Amino acid sequence: MSSTQESAEVLALQVLGWLAGNDALLPVFQGSTGVSEADIRAGAGDAAFLGSVLDFVMMDDAWVVQCCDAVGLPYDSLMRARQTLPGGGEVNWT
Repeated sequence: MSSTQESAEVLALQVLGWLAGNDALLPVFQGSTGVSEADIRAGAGDAAFLGSVLDFVMMDDAWVVQCCDAVGLPYDSLMRARQTLPGGGEVNWT
């Protein structure tokens, strides 16, 4: 997958779809972010929100593996997509 913002958004939408269908993890996402179902629907068109979805899933390696296996993505694709979306650039503290 190329690292264009459009392809990153498409991948993040796949991840959001997986998250929305995950009855155990969706409430964790909502509880930790404070977003409602309406907020999730509205955020689906916002690149920054989609980046936050990837940030959330990437908090746990097991979630990354489950998501990528379910959606059929390489395990590093979430990280590569996140780097392309707003706020996802590599941080250099020096």
